Amino acid sequence: MSVVYTIGFQVLPAQLERFQALLNGVLNAMRLEATFIHAVLHRDPEDPFRFMLYETWADHEDVLAVQLHRPYRTEWHAALPELLAGPREVSMWQPIRADGAIGA
Repeated sequence: MSVVYTIGFQVLPAQLERFQALLNGVLNAMRLEATFIHAVLHRDPEDPFRFMLYETWADHEDVLAVQLHRPYRTEWHAALPELLAGPREVSMWQPIRADGAIGA
């Protein structure tokens, strides 16, 4: 069964450009992974330094054992303490229903 992660980030204002550049590199690489399904990056309309990443993967165990250890994530993970005002907020969810616009 697929798994969804929501990850909240409060970015330090001086680190916004670096945060976006490093995260874009990770997102560009992970979309090529066989177990990757979908990701959406959101920005809080009231706080330009608050972000939420929504990721869907085919297998939680693969994420833990393989995906989190991919070389393209090394620089990203190492930089997080310098980029963020506090720890990431990570939640895990199991989808039970998905809808989309007809014809989209």
